[in-house]
Amino acid sequence: MRSTRIAVSAALLGTLALPALSATSASAAAVPTAATAAPAVSCQNLPPLPYEVHTSAVTIRSKASASSTALGVLYKSHKFSVSKKSGNWLYITDKTTGVKGWVSGTYVYRDVRMCLD
Repeated sequence: MRSTRIAVSAALLGTLALPALSATSASAAAVPTAATAAPAVSCQNLPPLPYEVHTSAVTIRSKASASSTALGVLYKSHKFSVSKKSGNWLYITDKTTGVKGWVSGTYVYRDVRMCLD
């Protein structure tokens, strides 16, 4: 059983390493020209992506605590703004309902911008 796991792990690592090795040799052979040069504005200079609800609904709470009083529900379709952050909690204003309170950063967060070179 153990030898099977080792063999499968070695095969997976070999499969993952092969494209990486071939990509490094191919990219080393390519010489950048004026047409393929990176644009003047890089991806890191762009503003951060907006906060989004990454579940169907999140409870809006009176304090930055899961055991605090529930004030309302923030649905994925609602418009909201974030004014401050405390640990993994965000203080939001639900523009759809007017409710202000704390939501968990586990469910409300910014997507990560992927910069491809």
